[in-house]
Amino acid sequence: MLLDIFLVSGSVDAQDGTARRAHQLAWLFSEQGHRVRLIGVAPAADGARRLRTGSDLPYRVSALYDAPPPAAPARARHRLDLPAHRRRRAHERGMRAKAAELSALFRGAGEAGGVGGTGGTGGVVVVTEGWALEWVALADTTGLPVVLMSHEPYAVTKRSGRFQRLRWLCRQHADRVLAPTRQDADWWIRSWVNHTGVMPGFLPDAVRDPSPRDRKCVLGIGRLDHDKGPDILLDAWAQVAPRHPDWRLRMYGESSRGARAREEALHKQCAELGLGASVEWMGFTQDVPGALREGSVFVLPSRQEGFPVTPLEAKAAGLPCVAFDVSPGVREIVTDGVDGLLARPGNVDELARHIERLMVDRELREQLGDAARESVRRYAPEVVGERWEKLFALLRR
Repeated sequence: MLLDIFLVSGSVDAQDGTARRAHQLAWLFSEQGHRVRLIGVAPAADGARRLRTGSDLPYRVSALYDAPPPAAPARARHRLDLPAHRRRRAHERGMRAKAAELSALFRGAGEAGGVGGTGGTGGVVVVTEGWALEWVALADTTGLPVVLMSHEPYAVTKRSGRFQRLRWLCRQHADRVLAPTRQDADWWIRSWVNHTGVMPGFLPDAVRDPSPRDRKCVLGIGRLDHDKGPDILLDAWAQVAPRHPDWRLRMYGESSRGARAREEALHKQCAELGLGASVEWMGFTQDVPGALREGSVFVLPSRQEGFPVTPLEAKAAGLPCVAFDVSPGVREIVTDGVDGLLARPGNVDELARHIERLMVDRELREQLGDAARESVRRYAPEVVGERWEKLFALLRR
């Protein structure tokens, strides 16, 4: 069934996981023959690294705001706080005006011309994060099923201050909520979001040339932010490096905008641990497959994760992954002792032992790496794409 698919994301040009996932989905749906429009609420902040959003893409890209929208003002503490009431009403009017722009786009779904210029049979709205659902909830989605994707683990969402609001939005304005794993979906259902299903992430690009796994190099790839645990990886490497002076830890990534002090602190930590000769800081890279081919072991030291894509890319490159068992998504991707090794969350000693085990045991490295490359096939675009097609058919009945 040919559809007009409206992908609504918080941003479409920020160099972060949510925006990249939105573009990957847009590519996937376009490859399946659908007409796709990717809509961001706001552009990336000034000075932030931006994704490509040019006219050569097979889908249209736009944003509701020209700059990050103002934060919602605080609610009035009492009924007579007239200035606070006025600020809230002005903010809501601004949101409704932008939601009206969404409504205008949605009204063209399924008509001749659609979002891409040819005839069609209907449409679907896919919202890639809870924040963007605020605007979709104010728009006219008559005749369009609304799907919300949740990428973070349920436990993290439950602890956040936005949980009750998000649950209400899901119950009132989403026809289907998609969690990254069965366990996360079950937890959502227990919170009375009964229309929750499962949709994993997918491997966006095929890795045709796997790593030979013969280079004495351990890889860490990800933002140099607290939740990604680069400081933990340095602590673990400090236990391993003195016994293996011919091995290197190669760190790819940079800190989020406004967190440069974090990056400086990591370099200071590296120096204080005496790791200057064995740690290579590679900075940001757009060629993740190329970086993975240069390593033999991949480490995911994150304190929390939803359904991360980089371990999928590492598995496709034939690298065994060492990670903390921090979420159902990580356990879904890495099967302990089969295609990688899992350590208890926060246990630096255990993480270090797993890394060293793969460094010294070439046979185990080969065994787990081969199994990783085989098991990642279940996240191939055509496999996950077929799951999306079945969901679309169900929603359009």
